[in-house]
Amino acid sequence: MAMEGGAESNYNSSTESQLEQSSPRKSPPPPPSQDHEGKATYVKFLLSNAEAGSIIGKGGSTITEFQSRSGARIQLSRNYEVFPGTPDRIVMVSGFLDDILKAVDLILGKLMDEFYAEDCGEVDPHSKFRLVVPNSSCGGIIGKGGATIKSFIEDARAGIKISPQDYNFPGLHDRIVTVTGTLEEQMRAIELILFKLAEDPHYMQSMNAPFQYAAVYVGMNYGYGPPNRVGGRYPNNRQQNKVAPPEVGDNSLTIGVADEHVGLVLGRNGRSIIEISQLSGARIKISDRGDFLSGTSDRKVTITGSQRAIRTAESMISQKIATVSVR
Repeated sequence: MAMEGGAESNYNSSTESQLEQSSPRKSPPPPPSQDHEGKATYVKFLLSNAEAGSIIGKGGSTITEFQSRSGARIQLSRNYEVFPGTPDRIVMVSGFLDDILKAVDLILGKLMDEFYAEDCGEVDPHSKFRLVVPNSSCGGIIGKGGATIKSFIEDARAGIKISPQDYNFPGLHDRIVTVTGTLEEQMRAIELILFKLAEDPHYMQSMNAPFQYAAVYVGMNYGYGPPNRVGGRYPNNRQQNKVAPPEVGDNSLTIGVADEHVGLVLGRNGRSIIEISQLSGARIKISDRGDFLSGTSDRKVTITGSQRAIRTAESMISQKIATVSVR
């Protein structure tokens, strides 16, 4: 929960006073939602791989228990399906609003105990909880002149920051809303935000595609990719290209792809390589037939661009080739 999603807006809480709690890591039950009671919706947020493992539990025991106790459905992306620009997995909790809040309270309480309590002693631990919100719905949270988000901060006494839209990932239309505070403060802020989102008809459109970052997030797997990426040979043949970069600020990387797999990278009429280039922002060049990496039968694939673009393109290429192992 601790990593934030890039640069953020300046909205934050100036109130640091502690609220009384009956238990250090158990928030009071949310007040009756009245107009929102019985309304189905969802919330998405990010967790590290370690945090996700804690929520799943041995053999899925913890997530099963949390679903039973809350009445909400809890879904997690697979360990290599991460939110673009982070190494973190996506969690979606869906159901009635009150049930969702119960599930989030259970999840946050467990994470507070396991990952944050030891550093705080008797003091209520603070953490950062990152919600994933469609860009089109962020305006409702901010409000005219920032009035809505300021009222949420004052009510919850939590820090609330909204990241700017990240244009480094074409096709990404979500932003990160980071909520900082104690468990009680976070839960109140999440409740206020979720009630506001439930009023937005456009927000519900993302519910049917909880982990829709397939073309975007594959570039940011940070080592969590599927096994047998390219027969165990592709990662070991990666070499830094010593040729001077064509543009200032650009980087270049040359990787090896087995000659028989080059067609997968190219695609029919070059469609795959064009798609990879467009989604990653990198330029990709494949060597001619017979032009192999020294000592191998692998063709040279040179990827040029920013470090982020290179990582994205490299991972997308490995995903294309990994389909051979799956078949």
